[in-house]
Amino acid sequence: MSQKIYLNGQLVPEAEAVVSVFDHGLLYGDGVFEGIRVYNRRVFMLPEHVERLYESARAIRLEIPISQEEMTEAVEKTVAANNIEDGYVRLVITRGAGSLGLDIRRTSNPQVIIIAATISLYDPELYEKGLKIITASTIRNHPCAVSPRIKSLNYLNNILAKIEGTDQGAPEALMLNHKGDVAECTGDNIFVIKQGIIRTPPKDAGILEGITRNVVIKLAREAGYAVEEVTLQRHDIYVADECFLTGTAAEVIPCVSLDGRVIGDGTPGPISRQLLKAFQDFARGR
Repeated sequence: MSQKIYLNGQLVPEAEAVVSVFDHGLLYGDGVFEGIRVYNRRVFMLPEHVERLYESARAIRLEIPISQEEMTEAVEKTVAANNIEDGYVRLVITRGAGSLGLDIRRTSNPQVIIIAATISLYDPELYEKGLKIITASTIRNHPCAVSPRIKSLNYLNNILAKIEGTDQGAPEALMLNHKGDVAECTGDNIFVIKQGIIRTPPKDAGILEGITRNVVIKLAREAGYAVEEVTLQRHDIYVADECFLTGTAAEVIPCVSLDGRVIGDGTPGPISRQLLKAFQDFARGR
């Protein structure tokens, strides 16, 4: 069965889902996107993802040609058309085709693209044993250059850090900000636990404010844990009792070492495991 792609109001076969080679999304990475999970045929936190998409677009002066309500319906329609029970949605808005050059006034017809498919997650064994990650030398984009709160199509900053991780056999890499403080990983937010207190970098550390991150903070507080959004250094990770990452694809995944230094006792800790289960239960409506 051919996959159906939503393209500008129509569901078309994958082979027919094409955009112009002059689209500025291709030429310059000029556009925004969201990645969203589907659990039991239900699109997870869809209103929050759609709101963030439109905020990203407003921040780069990109006018999305349909309303948020229409976007929500389009996502649900695409998921249903592809019979996705548990999977992933990639929602992409490009600037549209234009002349060569950076002037957005010479572009037109922003493209609305929705892909609903299955997703390859971390190996289940890593949720039992935990991730071993490294610190990338590539720092997070300076927030005064490109706001990390914009989920743009230009992901080169993250890709370069990811390359460093894969070159060293690590499935994820930690990125520091321009001050040398902990920001986030290439595709996930990071949390540490020390003496029962959960800490994570604040928004002004140069992070993307993850939807999963916010859900986990809420679940942790409901479970009675103190959660603090504070500046962290690598030292705080090295000496933590536990560490875990959160993200749309990752959900909640324990991290057991950084730069070859063991975190805690080198195994996923009880609070990390508890929050993973709490998140999975919440996401699947249990």
